[in-house]
Amino acid sequence: MAFSIAAAGTVGVYSSLKKIETSVSNGGGVSRCFFGLGVPSCRVSITRRLPSLANIPHASTTATEGGSSSETDTVPTPKVIIDQDSDPDATIVEITFGDRLGALLDTMRALTNLGLNVVKANVFLDSSGKHNTFAITKADTGRKVDDPELLEAIRLTIINNLIEYHPESSAQLAMGVAFGAVPPKYKVDVDIATHINIYDDGPNRSLLYVEAADRPGLLVDLVKIITDISVAVESGEFDTEGLLAKAKFHVSYRGKALIKPLQQVKVIIS
Repeated sequence: MAFSIAAAGTVGVYSSLKKIETSVSNGGGVSRCFFGLGVPSCRVSITRRLPSLANIPHASTTATEGGSSSETDTVPTPKVIIDQDSDPDATIVEITFGDRLGALLDTMRALTNLGLNVVKANVFLDSSGKHNTFAITKADTGRKVDDPELLEAIRLTIINNLIEYHPESSAQLAMGVAFGAVPPKYKVDVDIATHINIYDDGPNRSLLYVEAADRPGLLVDLVKIITDISVAVESGEFDTEGLLAKAKFHVSYRGKALIKPLQQVKVIIS
């Protein structure tokens, strides 16, 4: 099933994954799955479009996220991790920006505006800085988030707030073009940055690793591309690291790991 994708890097991902579809499309129906669920009969619903960038919830202009920044300091690389693996009952979100982040109370408020509950919040320190982690669930069900579009809205909301309260992060993020006053000085070379790797992950699933230049909507498009070729996404992690996005998906085909020829595929996307 062909569909329109705006970014050249994702077109490359689609073209390469279509080769997998050719190898596995004989017989059987299409089995699709929500991101984060292992139920083979569930389907990804893309009927509700991701809210426009202008509608991503903003924190109040009078509030402050806290933390610190200095124009003379080296600006660290911002990182936002959406983790569907660590907790069976909640989606774990981790935000790192050196030691500059405060309690992120306004970010938590913005997440509740998406219909979410922050059921747990933790902070820990290591050599890379301060890590703020949230365990979030859907307010209406009390369950972890399984909709790719809502997961992407969570990611964009967090990045938007990060840029709003720490403008120095804007030039470090691909989203600085959409959200920030200062866009990145350099664009990522898609020919260099975009890769697909497939690894063994037990007898019944494989690990699909995708690295690409980040952009709004990338998570949704990746999940749709994968499920459109009959590969089920059971769970995974989506990391935003500066200008790059890194996705790790646990995938299966008809309840089994991808067949051996597909596991040996290693593609650098053009």
